[in-house]
Amino acid sequence: MTEHVAPAKLKPLDYASDQEVRWCPGCGDYAILRAVQRVLADNAVDTANTVFISGIGCSSRFPYYLSTYGFHTIHGRAPAFATGIKLANPELEVWLITGDGDGLSIGGNHLLHVLRRNLDVQIMLFNNEIYGLTKGQYSPTSRPGTHSPTSPLGSVERPVSPCSFALGAGGQFIARQVDIHKNLPAVLNRARGFRGAAFVEIFQNCLVYNDGVFDSFTQKKTAADHQLQLEHGEPMIFGAAQDKGLRVKPGSFELEVVALGENGITESDILVHDETNRALASQLVTLRMPEFPVILGVIYCEPAASYERAVLDQIDSARTAGGAPELQDLLQAGRTWTVT
Repeated sequence: MTEHVAPAKLKPLDYASDQEVRWCPGCGDYAILRAVQRVLADNAVDTANTVFISGIGCSSRFPYYLSTYGFHTIHGRAPAFATGIKLANPELEVWLITGDGDGLSIGGNHLLHVLRRNLDVQIMLFNNEIYGLTKGQYSPTSRPGTHSPTSPLGSVERPVSPCSFALGAGGQFIARQVDIHKNLPAVLNRARGFRGAAFVEIFQNCLVYNDGVFDSFTQKKTAADHQLQLEHGEPMIFGAAQDKGLRVKPGSFELEVVALGENGITESDILVHDETNRALASQLVTLRMPEFPVILGVIYCEPAASYERAVLDQIDSARTAGGAPELQDLLQAGRTWTVT
């Protein structure tokens, strides 16, 4: 009798390719790569059934560094490639890698449609509020006043909120996290388990062209007081002493920050997170510092039928109803004419 041998537990580095990782030393992309490798290892993901697709930008080097299949495509068009791949083989696990410039500028139209269609892919948008690969121009997410080669006097544009965009486009899974945060693998794991377009915005530090832009809520000394890590079904409490929270302001639909223990406020007054509530999600993604903490974690999650399954089911129904037609019959169907 052959003795059963349990398969060896995979490690994150088992998913690393043989390519030298070439980002600037200290770049937040390293932490994101490590988090993804950990998620793949924890789930014993089959590399032969997994595809990473990217557009153009620093983040888009991602497919080179994983021992899976990968496509480094054209600027902003990764969602179109992902759609074709998923329709051709819906059993593939597809990850879509983009940045704030690649995904929200030239690729904004494509990103919108992959979200509204609910294609079954994991979308990671690296947001460093700058164009890094092309040497520091301001991007769609850059804040007013950002000084760059294309805005030497400071940008006068209003920035895009990636999560607001994704929610407005009809996204069914919206999450946000920081590149170096310990909870990033957990958020990515939730995204991977979602059957549909799972959108994750990742605040990523570009230490060359926009270093420290997120320091106000990522520095170790102040992070706890300026981050609210969401948990479904749990009260929205934050702060180093866990003494602050969000509640609905009495007499309105607006949210406000309150201090536990002041004015008789207790934990029962604090808003409980419901990740299935789209109206609540639309408020959470628009909250801004310094009045509010930065909202992180899974903001919205409401499963719905995925695009590729709906398309394939429609094709199967048509074949069942009418059978598979001959090509010549299709060519001669409907209105035809003869050229003499």
